Amino acid sequence: MSGRALITGAGSGIGRATARAFLAAGWQVALLGRRAEALQETAQGAAALILPCDVTDPAQVEAAFSRVQADWDGLDLLFNNAGISARAALIDEIPIADWLAVNATNINGMFFCARAAFGLMRRQIPQGGRIINNGSISAHVPRPGSAPYTMSKHAVTGLTRTLALDGRAFNIACGQIDIGNALTEMAAGFSAGAAQADGSVRPEPVIEVGEVAAVVLHLAQMPLSVNVPFMTIMARDMPYIGRG
Repeated sequence: MSGRALITGAGSGIGRATARAFLAAGWQVALLGRRAEALQETAQGAAALILPCDVTDPAQVEAAFSRVQADWDGLDLLFNNAGISARAALIDEIPIADWLAVNATNINGMFFCARAAFGLMRRQIPQGGRIINNGSISAHVPRPGSAPYTMSKHAVTGLTRTLALDGRAFNIACGQIDIGNALTEMAAGFSAGAAQADGSVRPEPVIEVGEVAAVVLHLAQMPLSVNVPFMTIMARDMPYIGRG
């Protein structure tokens, strides 16, 4: 099965790996991200739809999805992936600017893209599509000093639950993939040492982003009568499960 997919944050990391997996599987793929040159690098010469866009700007998001509608006349999948983190610190030491930046991308940006995709999927003929939100293990348990990021990922869970309910009437499925220690720039330092709940700093295992991309592709290929509301993929030995 293939179709029309839009992937946000497609210029690096999980978004880039997922975009390449979908292109290899024969999907039409729209690459959305801030830097056009990074999106072109992701495409590697493939006939992808390049959509330079800042997800924190609702006008830019609307313009990007209007381009998708004009070029493809519809959308089958949104991988709502774009997100950022902030430097770890206690809440009273976190600059307000850092909180606002995380909020703008991880909450507002997720909402803007989901809103645009939902509207397109509801209006198109036939109705329907799938939205996969990129959550995080932080949607369940925090890391030390991670208030902005952890709050934002709990918000993503609320978005996922609401869209999974509201989408039923329009043949729209919505699920969330919660990822632990995929080897991106954000997690690059975990192999050297990550702060633990007991105050220690210990190395943590990581997984390749291609493993995450394969799971997203699998979810996208399911019939719309099937939904996986929440899925966790993580490095097997990371201290998420157990007393670590």
